[in-house]
Amino acid sequence: MPEPTSSSVAGAAAAYNAINGSALAAASGATLAAVVTMLMTPPRTTREWAVGLISTVVSSIGGGAFTVEYFQFHHWAFSTLGLCAMGGLMFACGLPGWALVRWIFNYIDKNRDASIDDIAKNAKELL
Repeated sequence: MPEPTSSSVAGAAAAYNAINGSALAAASGATLAAVVTMLMTPPRTTREWAVGLISTVVSSIGGGAFTVEYFQFHHWAFSTLGLCAMGGLMFACGLPGWALVRWIFNYIDKNRDASIDDIAKNAKELL
């Protein structure tokens, strides 16, 4: 029978490695999603670049975490191949973030002088 102290330390080390691997998968997926979206739709200003970077990273991490939780992919964190898949999932979840934020801000900028009634009528027409 293994000694309780050494087996507890080994378990803690395995958990620590799994958490770091998950963080690495999330960070790499979020970074790659931000780079790809910035290259495909270059920002026009420095402010747009900052908003694009933030929205891509947040949607990548938030959307990826939601997807992992919803589909119960937690077991991916315990293997190298699973961590690669988790990074790919984070990457895929980050891609729409930049586009959605850009579309929303372009709509707001286009309708800057419109009243709330005009916006409501426009939304009703779209629906």
